[in-house]
Amino acid sequence: MKIRTMKLREAHKSGDDGESSLCSILWAANGEHIVTASSSDNSICIHDVVSPSNAPKVLRNHREGVTALALSPNSTCLASGSLDHSVKLYKFPGGDFETNITRFTLPIRAVAFNKSGTILAAAGDDEGIKLVNTIDGTIARVLKGHKGSVTSLAFDPKSEYLASLDSLGTVIYWELQSGSTLHVLKAIAPNNGSDFSVMNILAWSPDGEMLAVPGLKNDVVMYDRDTAEKLLSLRGDHSQPICFLSWSPNGKYMATSGLDRQILIWDVDKKQDIERQKFSECISCMAWKPQGNALAVIDVMGKYGVWETAVPSTMKSPTEDIPCLYSKNSNGFLLFDEEDEPCASGNLSDLNEDSPGEFEPPSKKRLRKHSIYDDDLEDLNEELESIPRVESRKKASYGQKDNLNRKTGSRNMVASGGPKMQEAFQPGATPAQPGKRHFLCYNMLGSITTMEHDGYSHIEIDFHDTSMGPRVPAMTDYFGFTMASLNENGCAFANPCKGEKNMSTLMYRPFSSWANNSEWSMRFEGEEVRAIALGSAWVAAVTSLNFLRIFTEGGLQRHILSLDGPVVTAAGHKDELAVVTHISPALPTDEQMLEFRVFNIAHGMQPLRGRLPLTPGSCLTWLGFREEGHLSSFDSKGVLRVFTRQYGGGWLPLFSASKLKKPEENYWVAGLNASKLFCIVCKSPESFPQSTPKPVLTLLDLSFPLASSDLGADSLENEFIMTNMHLSRIQRSIEERAASGHDTTSLDDEAFNLETSLDRCILRLIASCCNGDKLVRATELVKLLSLEKSVRGAIKLVTALKLPNLAERFNDILEEKLLSEAVENTVLPVSTSNSNSSVKHDFASIMPLETSKASNGLVASPIHMLPSIRKRNAEEPTKDGSGKSEQKQTMASEKTNDLKITGKLNSLGENNKVMKVEQVNNSRPLNPFAKSSSNQESTSLFDSLKKMKKVDDKGK
Repeated sequence: MKIRTMKLREAHKSGDDGESSLCSILWAANGEHIVTASSSDNSICIHDVVSPSNAPKVLRNHREGVTALALSPNSTCLASGSLDHSVKLYKFPGGDFETNITRFTLPIRAVAFNKSGTILAAAGDDEGIKLVNTIDGTIARVLKGHKGSVTSLAFDPKSEYLASLDSLGTVIYWELQSGSTLHVLKAIAPNNGSDFSVMNILAWSPDGEMLAVPGLKNDVVMYDRDTAEKLLSLRGDHSQPICFLSWSPNGKYMATSGLDRQILIWDVDKKQDIERQKFSECISCMAWKPQGNALAVIDVMGKYGVWETAVPSTMKSPTEDIPCLYSKNSNGFLLFDEEDEPCASGNLSDLNEDSPGEFEPPSKKRLRKHSIYDDDLEDLNEELESIPRVESRKKASYGQKDNLNRKTGSRNMVASGGPKMQEAFQPGATPAQPGKRHFLCYNMLGSITTMEHDGYSHIEIDFHDTSMGPRVPAMTDYFGFTMASLNENGCAFANPCKGEKNMSTLMYRPFSSWANNSEWSMRFEGEEVRAIALGSAWVAAVTSLNFLRIFTEGGLQRHILSLDGPVVTAAGHKDELAVVTHISPALPTDEQMLEFRVFNIAHGMQPLRGRLPLTPGSCLTWLGFREEGHLSSFDSKGVLRVFTRQYGGGWLPLFSASKLKKPEENYWVAGLNASKLFCIVCKSPESFPQSTPKPVLTLLDLSFPLASSDLGADSLENEFIMTNMHLSRIQRSIEERAASGHDTTSLDDEAFNLETSLDRCILRLIASCCNGDKLVRATELVKLLSLEKSVRGAIKLVTALKLPNLAERFNDILEEKLLSEAVENTVLPVSTSNSNSSVKHDFASIMPLETSKASNGLVASPIHMLPSIRKRNAEEPTKDGSGKSEQKQTMASEKTNDLKITGKLNSLGENNKVMKVEQVNNSRPLNPFAKSSSNQESTSLFDSLKKMKKVDDKGK
């Protein structure tokens, strides 16, 4: 076989005095970027493969050399480990620094993501392997068992196992669900001692059936995934130990690098090397291109290159027929078990793969074990290649559990590469940051913070208003609480599954009680608390079994309900509890399918239930209640929505971050009231605040995301809609109080003030419409005015703007309103209900009438009839010569209007002429601007009209 050579170019400087270094290389999933790093250089380079002439993007966040790299499966997150003992996360391919996800006391040697990217494993010279939740940065588990430095980590593609290899050559199989060791294979790989320029490496085959480990005879040994039995070995022309190996994406080929400075490409099924390449230095890392036929390599001196056509072009491509590790469920969605949420912090308990049914075909692994020792059975091997690769026969108990989960539809992730279902979160909580204090809860009342130290945490509770009561003493947390809820009466805490018994804990701590020992806790074995909430004398917890558990303030288990899907979050306010759950997997458009339910705990009712709207492509980031008790939500696109009972129940978008046009700011919500959003402004890319120094609350005005108006009066239109919304809420409260027999005086006054403010806003909008020549819109607006004085003000306004036709229309509208009110008060007696004491605000508002007292009742009569208005308009001098004729036309119009009103009233019939209106004791008059008449005579409505007509005639 001809030995090929290729040239490499420098990516990183070599160590001092030309010493070799451990270098790393990765290929992004789309094949457009290559990432390199070196233990002698604190920088990470992101190379553009499409445009190689472009300078690489350099990340310099570590203080010392970078020893390990890992990319999440979807290539959106880059992890790096370093000699400075830290593990960092970056956005990819942008390279923006995200966070220090964890720290060790000694250098890091290996990092690896699981198939879903939700768990990052990190290890090095320390004793343990840390499994870190990438969503919130919590430590899910620490696996201990190695005696030497851990040099390689690999998650089983089915996410049942984690394999680790140390510098002494020992391999350990870890079961992810329990954290226990399944197999320990001692000294099966070369002992590299303290030489870290090359390290032992292991890798799972893409179908997850075999684990490849460098052998002691300059070979590669394959071990069974479940039994750890030796299956086969690849032995060829390597003259020195193998220091790196890499499976091709389809698992048919393997690339191996040895200390003999050459790379061999193997056909795994045939156990033969099919291609090789010689180098001037030892190759310390390799990566197959996800698409095509190429292999990226980097040597111990920091030089890298791409080996094009690593597999001979006459053979099957290394990216053809890549194994598929997911299956279809009954609903037609592609489910993908390894992406279930882990138990710790809600992420490790569901990581096991669905086991196959009892009658599934035998796995390729089992059949291959009978044929690997007989090279002559090639026909059988080819036949076996046609058998679908099926999932392993795991322990029956786990298989039954997963099959049950499949039937109940409790999976949390969809197929690889597809949209993910949002994980559960606690409103007001921030991700854990090693060595830093973070929030377990932050709301309008106060905050709860915690910081881990020496295996336990120190929790502090602070109120924004220190005058609320005695200071709550700090507490020591031995449970590892990751979420909390706070209200005026107490606080609740919960932690994920942990410990040998895999138990989750819920604890409630009241701030005051007549009893000495009023604090209580509950333990859940095999069940994990995902979200908690507090209300008036109750505590709620939603668990991984989709149970809603309600406890009393004293710890009595009161109710247990089954929810329809996995919980996303929960919030409480007085008697009401809101819970948000998934109703189905996310759509292919990356839209979350969420449902909200509101429970009234005191009455055992569910008054509200429906779909929770989200901005397309966003997820829910906050859920809570306004100070007035309205359910509210905030999504990752910066849109705030508040639930309203208008239109049969719907969500109003009351804030949109995009309208502020400040892309450099992110808003972390703490709460809201009727007009303001309380939030903490975080500078991008940060999406949550630090607990120290104490963050400053920012108040932002609530406003609808209106379209840009052709009037240029966006602020007025927003004020108009907001005031309408508040007025509708007040009127509904008046009706509810009146129906229950309560006094509505204070609400009546508030409604009147809102009506006045709304009319002022409408008048300004009418002026804008007139200036913008939008006269139809002005006519629509005048119909919405509540008070007669406001309508007259609108008439004066358009008259001053010299719009006589519009003034005439406004006069007609006022006439119709007065006539409609007159007819209503003549035919129907005034209601005695307090609920009618407020002016009903609707698209056809009814103008009130002035009432004159009588000995036995009130007689309704119109006030300031139209002729007087028009008379004032007519008396205004005109500059043109046609003024006299205009005056005559106006006078004639007045007489016509008088006759029109008189005729309409006469048509009501003789029996209704003198109808008297029963006097009522309203909390406020129907028309605040109307003056009460001192006339004590009982007169009819028709008489009042005739008297006003006479007054007008005299004035003429």
